[in-house]
Amino acid sequence: MCKDTIVIREIKREDDSKIAKAIRSVLIEMGVPKVGTAYEDAALDCMTETYSQPTKTYFVVEEGDKILGGAGIAALDNYKGSVCELQKMYFMPKARGKGLGSKMMAKCLDFAKQVGFTQCYLETMPYMDDARKLYKKAGFESIDKPMGNTGHYSCTVWMLKDL
Repeated sequence: MCKDTIVIREIKREDDSKIAKAIRSVLIEMGVPKVGTAYEDAALDCMTETYSQPTKTYFVVEEGDKILGGAGIAALDNYKGSVCELQKMYFMPKARGKGLGSKMMAKCLDFAKQVGFTQCYLETMPYMDDARKLYKKAGFESIDKPMGNTGHYSCTVWMLKDL
């Protein structure tokens, strides 16, 4: 993989099945439960439509015609206030350890600030050590309980960052 051939861009309709397959593949690899996590989200099969509103976005990591991962921003479900959620941030093994997570997160958080969010929330699994390290490095702090109601009851690590 050459950094010059990797592009981070907004999702397009033709990416929907590729990103759904990539995310589910990563979740299976990581041993994430298929219930109470992003694995069962109906949105995975229609990401372009899901993120088509002005205060939502989803970016993909592309190399050639392959989608290697992605991440998105949307308002936190079932929560009043200007809090967004970093959503569905997953990368195939080929894309890990190359700084793409930091770049992707910066792109997502910049978008969140531009559309007026003041905090960003995320949920993850306790054994996703590399992801948690990345989030801490970006300024996310652990919190004691979930915010809103994302339906991801199997995710037991919650983090928050001021934007």
